[in-house]
Amino acid sequence: MLNRSLVPSDIEIASNAKMKPISELVQDLGVEDHHWEPYGKYKAKLSLSVLDKLEQKPEGHLILVTAINPTAAGEGKTTVTVGLGQALAKIGKKSVIALREPSLGPVFGMKGGAAGGGYSQVVPMEDINLHFTGDFHAITSAHNLLAALIDNHIHQGNALNLDPRSIIWKRVLDMNDRSLRDIVIGLGGKPNGIPREDGFDITVASEIMAILCLVESITDLKEALSRMLVGFTYDKQPIYVRDLDAAGALTVLLKEAIKPNLVQTLENTPAILHGGPFANIAHGCNSLLATKMAMKLGEYTVTEAGFGADLGAEKFLHIKARKGKLRPSVVVIVATIRALKWHGRAAKDQLNEENLEALREGFQNLTKHAETIRGFGLPFVVAINEFPQDTKGEVELLLELCKEAGFPVSLTKVWEKGGDGGIDLASKIVDLAENPPSKEFHYLYELNDSIEGKITAIAKQVYGASNIVFTDKALNQIKEFTKQGWSGLPICMAKTQYSLSDDPKQIGSPSGFDITIREFKLSLGAGFIVALTGSILTMPGLPKQPAALSMDVDSKGFIKGLF
Repeated sequence: MLNRSLVPSDIEIASNAKMKPISELVQDLGVEDHHWEPYGKYKAKLSLSVLDKLEQKPEGHLILVTAINPTAAGEGKTTVTVGLGQALAKIGKKSVIALREPSLGPVFGMKGGAAGGGYSQVVPMEDINLHFTGDFHAITSAHNLLAALIDNHIHQGNALNLDPRSIIWKRVLDMNDRSLRDIVIGLGGKPNGIPREDGFDITVASEIMAILCLVESITDLKEALSRMLVGFTYDKQPIYVRDLDAAGALTVLLKEAIKPNLVQTLENTPAILHGGPFANIAHGCNSLLATKMAMKLGEYTVTEAGFGADLGAEKFLHIKARKGKLRPSVVVIVATIRALKWHGRAAKDQLNEENLEALREGFQNLTKHAETIRGFGLPFVVAINEFPQDTKGEVELLLELCKEAGFPVSLTKVWEKGGDGGIDLASKIVDLAENPPSKEFHYLYELNDSIEGKITAIAKQVYGASNIVFTDKALNQIKEFTKQGWSGLPICMAKTQYSLSDDPKQIGSPSGFDITIREFKLSLGAGFIVALTGSILTMPGLPKQPAALSMDVDSKGFIKGLF
């Protein structure tokens, strides 16, 4: 049995990686010199002209990686995504990985680094987890430029008659800082503007982030930015970015950020990292541009969606796939025995002990997510991300439970063995992708369904809810949205990631629960309506022991503690 404490840390493994010069990587992909630009030795920006050049080339298979509801025990979804991409390359398939970029907030907060783990990582890991190519800084700047233009417009006479109390555009910062959730601006007298309540979200919660990840050209980007809602006039008429003539300036700040970033894995498999919208309040997927580019450049594209299938996969399929006309060939549902025992209510300090009863109980969470993917008409494979502490009895029980349920399953050891640890999974994926079942992919709702109907479809079919409760505020908003002609947009559910319900304490596979829709938030530029359930924070706070406190850099510039 492998002792994880004897394996080097992620950053130690990454620092010893033998990376290909980025020029060799783009050459391997068949990208011509004038379609990319280097960002140092091991990073590059890919021009959008790559897609124009490859317009007639057929797209490769798209593999979507999702998971059970996340737990403190860990699932390793990104690690499996990276490991699967490496494994596909090992069995002779030209694979490209497409991932989100990490946010500085979680990196320095609770999560630490977010570039995979063990021997299934994307590198250069330090760059990717920190400033990378500056995309998030560009999004932060564009977002805050709009905030400044809004307040300047009011200060300079308010020709649009914008009601300051109705402004929905906050400021953003790519860092966890609870102190900035609610603030007052414009204090200090008339020269400092109009006093009003304001606040900060984290950058990944910005609508501009969501837009960047759903557009397919500079023109598309500018048009989407112009549609963003700013607030309302005193007589309740909507004010958009186009009314402020601000879309052009915002696009200027984003002209480089829209280009996907190319890096590699520890085994030199190409990886395109681009964008990173929140999976709670946005669609939680990397950019459509990155995914489409990967599908043109490779035979197999492996991508992931945020959190469990109830949030990430559902939004990937209803929002991103619908917008980009994508159809995954196969879905991978990642689980660990430790996490399944957690969902079976095993004590946190006893997850390393054999507990067949908890495993059997927690398996119901996996079953619900599998039913969701089946509901879309998509084939799937369950990927069990093995831990050294998993006992023989637990592994045998889980395999038997999957067999009884009719779930294709693969044991993976990609954290420990890299691509070699995912060859069985890769082989099963290829078999399903190249010999597809007769079922057809379909959505769970149509865009012309009512707002209530769309939410009901998601809440009942994906979450397993019995009833959907709308507050008076939500019902009034539905009437107004329908009146304004906004009801034909897809729904983006803002819900806790830890439960199928809207209560994070209801782990496992709860039943008989209600989902309460408190209110809605419009993301007209991104093209969806956010339905808020429970208590969702768009500006996280730091934990009692932030990951930042374990980080340092030595005299030679080597970073420690970035996991």
